[in-house]
Amino acid sequence: MMKKVAVIGAGTMGNGIAHVFAQNEYNVNLIDISQESLDRGLSTIIRNLDRMIAKEKISEANKTQTLAKISTYNDLSEGISNVDLVVEAATEQLELKLRIFKELDALCTKNTILATNTSSISITQIAAATERPEKVIGMHFMNPVPIMKLVEIIRGYSTSDETTSTIMELAKRLGKTPTEVNDYPGFVANRILMPMINEAIETLYNGVAGVAEIDTVMKLGMAHPMGPLQLADFIGLDVCLSILNVMYDGFKNPKYAPCPLLVNMVMANKLGVKSGEGFYDYTTSNKAENISLQFK
Repeated sequence: MMKKVAVIGAGTMGNGIAHVFAQNEYNVNLIDISQESLDRGLSTIIRNLDRMIAKEKISEANKTQTLAKISTYNDLSEGISNVDLVVEAATEQLELKLRIFKELDALCTKNTILATNTSSISITQIAAATERPEKVIGMHFMNPVPIMKLVEIIRGYSTSDETTSTIMELAKRLGKTPTEVNDYPGFVANRILMPMINEAIETLYNGVAGVAEIDTVMKLGMAHPMGPLQLADFIGLDVCLSILNVMYDGFKNPKYAPCPLLVNMVMANKLGVKSGEGFYDYTTSNKAENISLQFK
């Protein structure tokens, strides 16, 4: 049975994954080369735990116990020492992930399972950077990790049945609903979600309707809790662009080609919540209360 987990990357997904493991009594090593990112990640975990206390979902004692389960490291080799599982949650860049997995393969014990939280990149390609492809698997959590129940479990070409069943059971012990999918660009969640977001951006780009109008139609007409443009801001427009490019390159199908407006916004560093502006303005709040000036 797994007892110790390492999470690589203390960003939005990484700190959420660490939070969930620690809250379910796993010892977690949270690893990031940036001390600032580690500090920010821990602050986010504390803030999220405080929200849960305010909603009477956990107690102060639960918060203390959860935080005591998390250790932070700047050094990869030190942070992955004697862990049963590594979950990589670094930036969605293929070359970076290949480099990390090659290093993990050299440093980890032979029994360590290597999982990636990638939202679109081929598990088979990542596994090929290692000498243990049967122990490499996709474990794609949804954002925000402490709240969302779904985890896409993605088998690479060589992922073993044993590795898959181990990770499926682990996800259940975390209180999640694991869903097994095959290794094709975008998997299931983003293969369906990203073309919808891209089409919403195309609709704006073509002048069919404004930001608020597009989001209102999808919220009230399709019962979506959040409009696609607001959701894109929340995910990060750079992440949306990266996923669309992975699918476009993988399928060579023009329906996955990113809208020119999305490309331009990313080049202009209008990335959504993380940069303070996307389709909405977040300079005073993380809530999408005001349409960005460029779309008024």
